[in-house]
Amino acid sequence: MPQNTPDVSVIIGAYDAMPYLVKCLESAESQTIGHERMEIVAVDDGSTDGTGEYLEQFAARTRVPTRVVRQANSGAPGGPRNTGLSMARGRYVFFLDADDYLGEEALERLVAMADRAGTDVVLGRTAGVNRKAAASMWGRTVERADIFTSNVKYTLSAQKLFRRELLVRHGMRFDESLRTGEDALFTLEAYLRGSGVSVVADHVCYYLVGREDGKHVTKGGGYAMRFDSARALMELIARHVPKGRRRDLLMLRPFVVTLLPQFGPVLLRQPEQVLRHKMELAAPLMAAYWTPGVARRLRTEDRLRLTCVALNKPDALRDVVAFLQAGTPPDRVRRRGRRYAAYPYFRNPAAGIPDTAYELREAAWARTLPGRAARRLMRVARRTAATGEPPPRHRA
Repeated sequence: MPQNTPDVSVIIGAYDAMPYLVKCLESAESQTIGHERMEIVAVDDGSTDGTGEYLEQFAARTRVPTRVVRQANSGAPGGPRNTGLSMARGRYVFFLDADDYLGEEALERLVAMADRAGTDVVLGRTAGVNRKAAASMWGRTVERADIFTSNVKYTLSAQKLFRRELLVRHGMRFDESLRTGEDALFTLEAYLRGSGVSVVADHVCYYLVGREDGKHVTKGGGYAMRFDSARALMELIARHVPKGRRRDLLMLRPFVVTLLPQFGPVLLRQPEQVLRHKMELAAPLMAAYWTPGVARRLRTEDRLRLTCVALNKPDALRDVVAFLQAGTPPDRVRRRGRRYAAYPYFRNPAAGIPDTAYELREAAWARTLPGRAARRLMRVARRTAATGEPPPRHRA
């Protein structure tokens, strides 16, 4: 490693980021890791609000080594991130969005974790400001998280610490053809190719800011780009993980986060032709990647909706979603030791929807048991849902 190599390159892609950029840069400049151990690579992606000028002014006065590039607008975050990545010199890189800001000590803690654990990706606890942030993966700090059974697969944004050698070795870049989800594709590839993933959960490292003007790239665009994003992520998983339990566990992410929202309450407000077009876009994905292993790990209502998609039953899907929106609890049915939620078309021969789509996960009916038994059953259900393995038998 050459002398004077910074520990971390902070890559900031910025487009019309004023005035949020001010706090973003202040948070990077004040990091406790120290200016001698870091650099900033800032890329103005064709801004028209003074963002580029402010970046140049900051670079001229800060003690943190800072390089600024101004380029024509690329239309998506992947473009400026790729430009910054090609210029980075640090052992690690951290992608900081210009609207957001770092927590105190963030880089120092993240780099220390990566060095101690020898992992290639480190997640730092994220908090939302004027918006929600993912929360399920911050239960505890872990040096090596299992990407298959833990919830780290549900945080695939780019705002993480990556070992640059991993990215260089595999020629990793953000897919600029995707209008959304390019960060999820990049991050999951790093998870799969890297030597491990760490989680820093005991300190807020990143503040995710909801802009008051409502501008956020993933809020715009049509629904078709969501299917492009899901397809890219599913294809990546299939390339790296053989068929079976571990692939099913990872496939939960694109099914739950990307596809399910397209077949939720929004379809009740959209024309019939939109729903049918969505079904067409989903059809090859369902045919290739919808498996019993994915289905049984979903909540009953989610499994039922996606089963309707897989069977190309738009009318049944619309009726199911309307029933869910009404908030009426379905009847509970028990047959041959199994429990079902009798949502629309349950046991309707003409519909042709299998009973397995309606089967209740144990967690859904355990709440009717006495407290201690319910808690034990809920723990067993969570462990079984996460691992796909039955609980160990205990000898009497």
